[in-house]
Amino acid sequence: MAALIEEEKILRQYSCPTPFDQEKLIVVDAIAGAISHLFDDDVAGIGIGVPGLVDLKNNLVFNVVNIPLWGVVPLKQLIEERFHKPVFVNNDANCFAIGEKYFGKAKDYQNFIGITLGTGFGAGIIINNHLYSGNYCGAGEFGMIYYKDKNVEAYSSGQFFKELELSGADLAKKAAEGDAKALKLFETFGVHVGRAIANILYALAPEAIILGGSVSRSFCFFEKSMRSVLDHEFEYKKIYESLKIEVTELDNGTLGASSLVFDSRAS
Repeated sequence: MAALIEEEKILRQYSCPTPFDQEKLIVVDAIAGAISHLFDDDVAGIGIGVPGLVDLKNNLVFNVVNIPLWGVVPLKQLIEERFHKPVFVNNDANCFAIGEKYFGKAKDYQNFIGITLGTGFGAGIIINNHLYSGNYCGAGEFGMIYYKDKNVEAYSSGQFFKELELSGADLAKKAAEGDAKALKLFETFGVHVGRAIANILYALAPEAIILGGSVSRSFCFFEKSMRSVLDHEFEYKKIYESLKIEVTELDNGTLGASSLVFDSRAS
């Protein structure tokens, strides 16, 4: 998905399938092709979010999730050579967080965490109004922390429902119809999410957490059990009492990627 954005408005969008099973330069060509459908000389910069590690110093993208032949790609250089505009690349969860800072519910927060609950558990960290990417843009990988017999992501993302041979959307539909089993599964899911958030609070004590991703649309089904865990298990009550937990109202990831351009001007 690509979009042409001015101020806070999406002027035009273009969507095309990713040739995920092809050689890496074919994938880069597809990215450039999507951009070219929207590009004009007035474009100030190009932001790209990728599900992988990014070396900001040497401008390299490593091992993109679900694109097995990607390897190592100088994506910034390749796109700048084609369009002759500054290009900014970062991890997609980081893009979500910076997008919330510029376009979403986090405009008034100096320190917050954006969490994506989708096929995985991703997070972006904003400290003193700026994105903290960490080495190789790997900061915020809370989903990879060991939890139970696997990791946080296995219990606090769509993977939790996949192992039960149900999609989050199917389960949400059943829960909305009052299905007791579906409601119980969301209750259990909320316990896991609550514990994941508790660990994040111990580490960073943010002002707010903004939830995004496909599973966040079912927040009403797991909010109560999530908050119950934080009410009863999190030790530092002052931190939790002041914490805001909200669900994004943004429904387009391209806003987050474009925010990399805005953020470069503010740095």
